[in-house]
Amino acid sequence: MRERINRNEVPGPRMTMSGPWLIHRNAIFPPACQVIINNPAEAAQATEANIQGGADTIKCQGGLTFEEYKAVAETAHRHGIKVNAHLNDEQAIRDAYNAGVDILQHVGSGGTPAYSADLIKTIADSNRVAVVPTTERVAPWGATIDFPERLQDPQIRKEFPPDLWAEVQSSFGKDPHTLGYFQNQERRDFFTDVSLGQWIKSGAVIGMGTDNGTPLNFHGDALWRDAKMFVDHGMSPQRTISALTRVGARILGKGNQLGTIEPGKLADIIVVQGNPLFDIAASLSNVKLVMKDGIIFKGGPEPR
Repeated sequence: MRERINRNEVPGPRMTMSGPWLIHRNAIFPPACQVIINNPAEAAQATEANIQGGADTIKCQGGLTFEEYKAVAETAHRHGIKVNAHLNDEQAIRDAYNAGVDILQHVGSGGTPAYSADLIKTIADSNRVAVVPTTERVAPWGATIDFPERLQDPQIRKEFPPDLWAEVQSSFGKDPHTLGYFQNQERRDFFTDVSLGQWIKSGAVIGMGTDNGTPLNFHGDALWRDAKMFVDHGMSPQRTISALTRVGARILGKGNQLGTIEPGKLADIIVVQGNPLFDIAASLSNVKLVMKDGIIFKGGPEPR
């Protein structure tokens, strides 16, 4: 799909792709989506195979050892490739950070207790790694309880093939909040509030990640909901927008191409209704124009 988009065969976003996860055992997704490793040598070999297969970045699952993270990072960095790690536990975050992992994904969204001040300070002061808390994954539960009609959003429905939409609707059941995924939701809500505040106040490099595709978490609204959650927890709208654009491009290693509007960069621009510095959710949820590489895909002047 990435290659078809790059060849302009189908419209789509710029995609930065990882290969299969590097993990100790099969979990969550089908085995084809994962590579099981048992030691640093296998970790390095799997990293090399991912890169040779065309991966733009490497994704590690939590639970790897320091030595395995280090083998992954060293191998990837020789190719100029960044490494992401799916983490929540404090010691795992330390191991990944010390091993040279570049992007710490999900940190604080899994219901883990608040992190130590020392860990937060170490990561914030380094300015080397980015944290992507993916806090929006905990929000759809409450949003759906408050407003169950969101599950029938006609705009989101338009973005699904009919058969897949029917399958998604069937998966909700009559009481989607009773899905096993939402067990311990109150604990996750509480500790997400705490850890997200820690990262925001620390001044760490923060990227925006929605983890959309998880239950009740739609691609169509996840990003602006995530932005609102950061603003609600004390991050200024301007800093939040920078995290969505300029900082996000830097995290992806594409800061010289994307993320700001200035001469020499690609013309990737959106126009929204209203002032996002006043109401970030209302504005970002109302996109009027989408331009990618100077080509308008949505909105624009009416044909004459």
